[in-house]
Amino acid sequence: MSLNYIWSGFFLVGFLAALAQFLFLGDTEIFKRIIDGTFDSARTGVMDIALPLAGVMTLWLGIMNIGEKAGAIDLLAKLIAPFFSRIFPGVPSNHPATGHMVMNFSANLLGLDNAATPFGLKAMESLQTLNPNKDEPTDAQIMFLVLHTSGLTLIPLAIMAQRSILGAADPSDIFIPCMVATYVATMTGIIAVSIRQRINLFNRVVVGWLGGITAFIVGLVWYFTNYLTKPEIETFSKVFSNFVLMAVIGGFIIGALRKKVNVYEAFIEGAKGGIQTSLTVIPYLVGMLVAISVIRNAGLLGFVVQGFSWLFGHLGVNTDFVSALPTALMKPLSGSAAKAMMIDTMQTYGVDSFVGRLACVFQGSADTTFYIVALYFGSVGIRKTRYAISCGLIADFAGVLAAIAISYVFFH
Repeated sequence: MSLNYIWSGFFLVGFLAALAQFLFLGDTEIFKRIIDGTFDSARTGVMDIALPLAGVMTLWLGIMNIGEKAGAIDLLAKLIAPFFSRIFPGVPSNHPATGHMVMNFSANLLGLDNAATPFGLKAMESLQTLNPNKDEPTDAQIMFLVLHTSGLTLIPLAIMAQRSILGAADPSDIFIPCMVATYVATMTGIIAVSIRQRINLFNRVVVGWLGGITAFIVGLVWYFTNYLTKPEIETFSKVFSNFVLMAVIGGFIIGALRKKVNVYEAFIEGAKGGIQTSLTVIPYLVGMLVAISVIRNAGLLGFVVQGFSWLFGHLGVNTDFVSALPTALMKPLSGSAAKAMMIDTMQTYGVDSFVGRLACVFQGSADTTFYIVALYFGSVGIRKTRYAISCGLIADFAGVLAAIAISYVFFH
């Protein structure tokens, strides 16, 4: 029911805010902006998201099927099974969902959104086969969704590319702050869900894996800061992430050929589900995007930012970060809107300003919680979200706090 109340609240609060602006500020255009925004968002949900997603889904579900026929997905599942069996206790160790989740997390780590979404939808579909109550998510589906919404990304390739387009002196200088912020968000998400599900994170296997991941990230940060120049970091990010993706495709095909699988037929068999999945999520996407547009066009974000500025100013806290908050506030709602906020902030305050850089770190610190809930749960027909949204927002909030703190250290 939480999603029901949230969705309804977006419309009702947006209407009340618009009515107040009409009555007290004399804004006669406010209702037109909101209605125009709903039409634009509905079009965006279908034409700019669902239809392009159909092509991407068709491609990657075909590639995924080749990997399954080659045995690569099962191999990934076995490698990660000791860890996943602790944080996903409801998923059998040899279940294909484990391999699908690993593929999704790996694509996210490399900042490859186009590949991560099909892998994630396939993982959610696999997890749904273990779900006895198809209307609400299992514990495993909630853990997976929250880990996904925390947006753990080692290489924020799209953000660095946008900074380069806008003429940043060093497009990759947000690399380490983004990594730190998104890692904090992910760890917070794991802890929040584990508390609700009574998962023991002090298990030796869990501590070993999480400790190893932490050590790897710290080592990567240390190596990049001590041995690579900023242009070399950017080049490494571009080459490594896309090389890994091509290596995955090549590895799947080679493995399938060695098993004498008809690779082309396997691709076609898997690809057939791409269109259907994209059509299934259209109502969920349009519904959520339209509700979000009402909040945005009603001007509520501006009021919230002004409120924060007033509050922190009276508390004697430095308020330089407040101007970047629109990106952070929009990020859980809409990735495209948050990106637009980030670009607008860089153009307004300067791509290399503290506010401009902080907006980029906000963009890279977490993922779009409400959009992902609508997309992933909608793809398998889940209507009751349980505590998925609250835990996702807790992870987002931790990422925002970490982004502010690390940006003051690096850029202020």
